[in-house]
Amino acid sequence: THRRRPSHFGQEAKSPVLPGGHESYITFCQLENEAAFTCSADHTIRKWDVVTGQCLAVYRGHTSIVNRILVAKDYLFSGSYDRTARCWSVDKERQIQEFRGHRNCVLTLAHYSSKDIPDASSAEGEKVSGDFLVTGSTDGTAKVWWVSSGCCYQTLRGHTGAVLCLALDELNQELFTGSTDSTIRTWNLVTGEPLKVFKEHQGSVICLELVNRHLYSGSADRTVKCWLADTGESVRTFRAHKHSVSALKYHAGTLFTGSGDACARAFNTESGVLQRVFRGHTFIINCIQVHNEVLYTASHDGTLRIWDIHGVCKQNLRSRPKRELAQNRSTPKRSLSQLFNNKVGCTVTPPQGGECETIELL
Repeated sequence: THRRRPSHFGQEAKSPVLPGGHESYITFCQLENEAAFTCSADHTIRKWDVVTGQCLAVYRGHTSIVNRILVAKDYLFSGSYDRTARCWSVDKERQIQEFRGHRNCVLTLAHYSSKDIPDASSAEGEKVSGDFLVTGSTDGTAKVWWVSSGCCYQTLRGHTGAVLCLALDELNQELFTGSTDSTIRTWNLVTGEPLKVFKEHQGSVICLELVNRHLYSGSADRTVKCWLADTGESVRTFRAHKHSVSALKYHAGTLFTGSGDACARAFNTESGVLQRVFRGHTFIINCIQVHNEVLYTASHDGTLRIWDIHGVCKQNLRSRPKRELAQNRSTPKRSLSQLFNNKVGCTVTPPQGGECETIELL
C-alpha cells in the first residue's frame, strides 16, 4: 500500500482543497475498506480515496442535511433532516430503498440481520428473517424497517424527546435507545416489547457503549454512567468532564471518553478513577477508537489525532478478570478501517510510529 510521508504528531499537514468536494460542512464520516464515506449539509453523500483524497462517487437524493451514514455489507444507509432514511448500492451509486414514516429528522442508524438473532420470532410467533435497519428520530420514536421492502416492521414509542443514539445486543435480542428526555430505554429487538427504563441522568443521553452486558452512557449532564443491562441498576458514575460527553469507547479495562470540552479522557472501569486527559483538539470530539494500543480521536475541528495509550491499558489489564481476558483473546481481530466506524469531519492516512497526516475532504 502506498503511504505518504506523515507529518509529526501534533502537526496538521493539510492538502489543498480538492475538486469534487462537498459544498457545505461535513456532518459524519465512516472509513470502510480503504474508502471514506462522508455526508454533508449539502444534501449529498460522497465516497473518497483515503490516500489521495479523490472523490470517487456521489450519492444524491436527499432533500435536506444528511445527518448520519452507516456502511454495512454492500449497503450504504443514510438518515436526513428530510425525515427519511435511505439505502444505496455502494458500487452503483444509486438509491435502492427509501424508508419514509418518521415525522421529523432521522438522527441515528443501526443495522442487523435476523441471522445474528437466535430464534427470531415476532409477537405473533412468526419467524422473522432478513436484514433490518433501525432508525432514531427527533419525533421521539425508533423504527425498525425491512431493508428489502422499505416497510416499517415496528415503531417503538415511549421516549418523550429525540432519540439520539442506539446500541444493539443481537444475542440477547435487545435494543437500547438514548434520548434527550434523559432516559435510556430497552426493547425486545424482535417483538418491540418495552423492557426497562434507566432514569438517573440529568441531561440528554448522547452516546451508548455496550460491553459484556454493562451499558455505558454519555450525557449532556457531563457524566458517564455504567449500568447493569440485565437489571437497569446504575453501578458507577464517571465524572471530570467540563462539557457534554459526546463519544465512548471501552478497551482493555479502560473507558475512553470524548467531550464537548475538546478533551479525551481515560478511566479505569473497575475503580472509576480518571487516569489520563488527552488535550490537543480545539472543538468537540465526536468519535473515539482504539487499535493496537493507540487511541484515535476525531473532532469537528477537522483533525484526527493519535495517542499512545500502552501504559494506561497495561496498568488496567492487571485488574481485569481472567474470564474477560480469555473472551477478548478469542475475539476476531478486525482492520482499522472496520473498527473506526464513527468519525466526523475528516479522515487520515494510516498512522506509522505515532505520526499522522490529515486529509481534508471539503
